[in-house]
Amino acid sequence: MPRQNSALWRQRSKRGLLIGIFGFCLGLFGVACGMFWEDIFNWIKHKEMALAPDTRVFENWKTPPMELHLDIYMFNWTNPEDFGNLSTKPILQQLGPYRFVDRPDKVNISWHPANHTVSYKRRSYYYFDAEGSAGSLDDAVTTLNAVTLSAAATAKHWSPVKRNFVDTGLKIYSREIAVTKSVDEMLFTGYSDVMIDAAMALPIFGDDVKVPFDKFGWFYTRNGSADLTGVFNVFTGADELAKLGQLHSWNYQTHTGFFDSYCGLANGSAGEFQPPQPQPGGSVGLFTPDMCRTLRLDYEQTVQIEGLQGYKFTGGPRSVDNGSIYPENLCFCGGECVPSGVMNVSACRFDSPVFMSYPHFYNADPFYLGQVEGLAPDREQHEFYMVVEPRTGIPLEVAARFQVNMLVEPIDGIELYTDVPRIFFPLIWFEQKVRITPELADQLKLLPLVLLAGHIFAGLCVAVGIVLLCWAPVQRLLSACRSRRYDVKMQHKSNGQYRSRSQFSSAEELKSKASTLLCEESAGKSLLEPASRSKPATLLPKSQTGESVATTTTPLSE
Repeated sequence: MPRQNSALWRQRSKRGLLIGIFGFCLGLFGVACGMFWEDIFNWIKHKEMALAPDTRVFENWKTPPMELHLDIYMFNWTNPEDFGNLSTKPILQQLGPYRFVDRPDKVNISWHPANHTVSYKRRSYYYFDAEGSAGSLDDAVTTLNAVTLSAAATAKHWSPVKRNFVDTGLKIYSREIAVTKSVDEMLFTGYSDVMIDAAMALPIFGDDVKVPFDKFGWFYTRNGSADLTGVFNVFTGADELAKLGQLHSWNYQTHTGFFDSYCGLANGSAGEFQPPQPQPGGSVGLFTPDMCRTLRLDYEQTVQIEGLQGYKFTGGPRSVDNGSIYPENLCFCGGECVPSGVMNVSACRFDSPVFMSYPHFYNADPFYLGQVEGLAPDREQHEFYMVVEPRTGIPLEVAARFQVNMLVEPIDGIELYTDVPRIFFPLIWFEQKVRITPELADQLKLLPLVLLAGHIFAGLCVAVGIVLLCWAPVQRLLSACRSRRYDVKMQHKSNGQYRSRSQFSSAEELKSKASTLLCEESAGKSLLEPASRSKPATLLPKSQTGESVATTTTPLSE
């Protein structure tokens, strides 16, 4: 039996050792997981978010799943006959919106692993949404004659002889300052103009005349074309996730050439991604090919979009300043420094006197608003903003809003523009607004939960590891305590000495002695109980046998 007890003890000790080793390893794994889980999470996120043909974000990047709408507003000029009267301002009436559903796609995709970039072109198909529009494409609109004004503005820098050809052409073809066309013609269909035909047919103007289209329309040839917005080359984020979607070059150049110094750099976001923003503040850049420049948006506040926290960046006065308020923007003047609020993009628009602003001259110098009547800038309707999810840099909501204006001013040698006021004339403004879908928002909501779950899992591993590591020592301690209590209870008297449980040779002997003690105790109680009721017992000194003798005593009085 002692051998069996020894074997049992060794088996339990071995099992306790294995449990302790497993607990130590599990606790160590939990500590390591807690320390490096965020790094592991970021590594997995990096692999999943980097642009590559086999990554999860590629299809959403190539063909955005969100429904895009392009809302276009036209300014109807109600008093063009009074334009020569310097005491009368142009009165404008806003028409629209004319809504188009935008189906964008990226084509001609080429991967460049050497510098971790991808090149592509943008192509969009536009479909008129009659139900979402507040007018028909057949609506007539009277506006500034952009073709005539562009021809006159281009001739302003020519010699008097060549300028006279333009003036004669305007007189022969009875060109007017204003033109009335349908909304459809002004937008995607376009309309023919004899000045365009003449410029394309007559070689006398040489390279001084750039006629890119055979018709005029603000979105002419844009529907289904992939050539108008240029070739984009952006970083894939394979080497550094913070560079994901950032522009590397545009039309194969890192400098656009349309603005001086750093103002002409092709940088910022191409629109789909922004660098992660761990803390609110700062600004983000958005490259706009229609203006050939990067627009800076400044942090404004933290908002909630579809249950996700996002940082809202808005186009404030700094983004449309030409150096009059922020000196660092002086290189955006483009040769024509004007009060803050409009951006000179003439060089980008074939040298036509085009100036971009926010709708209704929002965030612009009051000088512009005072030149015309009928405009009412409003933050809710005219603000340009972008809401970015801070962990991933994915835009949650974007409202891109711009207004196209043309500069009308007196031009020497062009009779049609001799006695006209100098006005930045609003023609059209458009809004493209997009919001993340609930399905994509639910996927983004999982990211912080996965990070939290990893930390909880690490904590559980540490806790369970500590329990298992302490299991064997605690069990041995409890076993020793139970054994000690049992030894005290089962003390046995033998030859004037007490024997503990461990001194018995076998379990059978221990059980026999325990039974004997219980029987003797029961018998002793039965014999002593009647005597104790009648007379008290007195314990006499030990006899020669060494045993104490109990007897009854009688009081002396008896």
